[in-house]
Amino acid sequence: MDFYGFYTGKVFDAYEYLGAHRAGEGWIFRVFAPSAARVTLLGEFTDWIEYEMNRVNDGNFFEVYVDHGKDGEKYFHRIYNRSGGYTDHCDIYGFGMELRPDHNSVLRDLNSYRFNDGKWLVARSDCRDKPLNIYEMHLGSWCRKEDNSWYRYDEIADSLISYVKEAGYNYIEFLPLSEHPCDESWGYQNTGFFSPTARYGTAAQLMELIDKLHQNNIGVIMDFVPVHFAIDAYGLRNYDGTALYEYPNNAVGVSEWGSCNFMHSRGEVRSFLQSCACYWLKEFHFDGIRMDAISRIIYWQGEEARGVNGNGVDFIKTMNKGIKERIPHALLFAEDSTNFQNVTKPVDWGGLGYDYKWDMGFMNDTLNFFRTAPEYRSDNYHKLTFSMMYYYNESYILPFSHDENVHGKATILQKMNGQYDDKFPQGKALYLYMYMHPGKKLNFMGGEIGQLREWDESREQDWDILKYPKHDSFNVFMKTLNKLYLTHSAFYEQDYRNDGFRWLDCDNTANCIYAIERKSSKETLIAVLNLGDTEKEYSVEGYKKSKLLLHTDWNKFGGDTPDNCKFGLTEFTLPKFSGVLLQVE
Repeated sequence: MDFYGFYTGKVFDAYEYLGAHRAGEGWIFRVFAPSAARVTLLGEFTDWIEYEMNRVNDGNFFEVYVDHGKDGEKYFHRIYNRSGGYTDHCDIYGFGMELRPDHNSVLRDLNSYRFNDGKWLVARSDCRDKPLNIYEMHLGSWCRKEDNSWYRYDEIADSLISYVKEAGYNYIEFLPLSEHPCDESWGYQNTGFFSPTARYGTAAQLMELIDKLHQNNIGVIMDFVPVHFAIDAYGLRNYDGTALYEYPNNAVGVSEWGSCNFMHSRGEVRSFLQSCACYWLKEFHFDGIRMDAISRIIYWQGEEARGVNGNGVDFIKTMNKGIKERIPHALLFAEDSTNFQNVTKPVDWGGLGYDYKWDMGFMNDTLNFFRTAPEYRSDNYHKLTFSMMYYYNESYILPFSHDENVHGKATILQKMNGQYDDKFPQGKALYLYMYMHPGKKLNFMGGEIGQLREWDESREQDWDILKYPKHDSFNVFMKTLNKLYLTHSAFYEQDYRNDGFRWLDCDNTANCIYAIERKSSKETLIAVLNLGDTEKEYSVEGYKKSKLLLHTDWNKFGGDTPDNCKFGLTEFTLPKFSGVLLQVE
């Protein structure tokens, strides 16, 4: 490891030096703890007797070699402070941990698994002119065993692959899979940043899951949390008896979630986080990472009124540029709800270096519109057109994520105005609008079956609702729309070019009708949406031929329109809360 680079925040491979690594028949253990008086190692392979770790290099690192030890055996570090006390810590660079509430580290040999996804790795890209349809999921509550226990990474692989392919998604985004002590944090408050959570198995089993997904042409993204960490004493907090990773001042050191904020001005912290991001991308073959809550890095405590945190912005730029230099096809996603400029411009062009930014404005405006009663929608008509006023400022992805399905916010389908029967046609119209809007797509699990119960991490999705016709037909609609998206280039080829999108009708406030055109080098698609609560007559001019690809009101989707209905561009009828998709010439 480049030690000067480590201290100055330029290192992206610290995990290759620090942590526990197989060395011949034994293991080499290394710790960075500059303020520690001494550090010892205890583990199953030492009979839980303290092994003294020796100061090495500049004296800020500790090291010991143990000539035995088996993959899967437990260990921890005892870090003595200069007042004579000590705290037992997990290995914060360790590659495995015990299942909560236990928290010892676990020996894991990352070289024990051999990937077979070379063809996928060579072919992958940033997807700017390709379809990117993401199925966001929490692995532990997607599907469970009969006794409500979790499936292992490798156990769930085949059923997950089959489901995602049939549903029409080509990427999966996992909520954080790094180790965390509290189920209810969903992985967003970590203790083991380099440890795949033991809830679902080992590092090798996670590698197998990703490998199999790639062999089935499914990309894999993981949420990554570079903002804050859990307060548990065995983790990063006061690691060497001092605030090594966090701010020493609670005014900026404690997050809104009660966790510890990383101090991004410290080189050692930067090297830790950058190395962690590269670790998941390189060692596990993740195709991308979505960085959570980066507004809390850009602005002090995430509040624009407090001003820009220059060190935080510099950290983001250095990290993203360094990742791209090392893993050019890594996809970098920013969750940022602020108006900070140039988030998706390359660093060398003055930007933050992300590939995509979540369009939170689109999400909020769209869902607020569909919450609105039909009699007030004319007054709110331009909630669905406003996003295109700023859309080309960044490379956006359109997210209906886990955050919109929990904590009293209601699920996506629940948000639709009106009673049960009216929610389904509006949900179908919502998703047709979303897929016609420029930008890559992300939908949280359960949305595709019209789930009406808020997400709960302690139980699986309500798969049994598919026995009800309305939910089953809604699911058929979502599968059809997803597969149309994957196979029609007008949906995605020119997502970020002005000539790929055109409003055909965006001022029809009285009728609450919208018409959109999307183009690619091969085809032209149009969609017409009636988002009012009465049937409307409509016509489209300027095209010679049309082919009806989808009608949200078809019988097979639970509507009243025959699946084989004749459809032309002039004087057609749109039922309430409905939309049509046509291929035109």
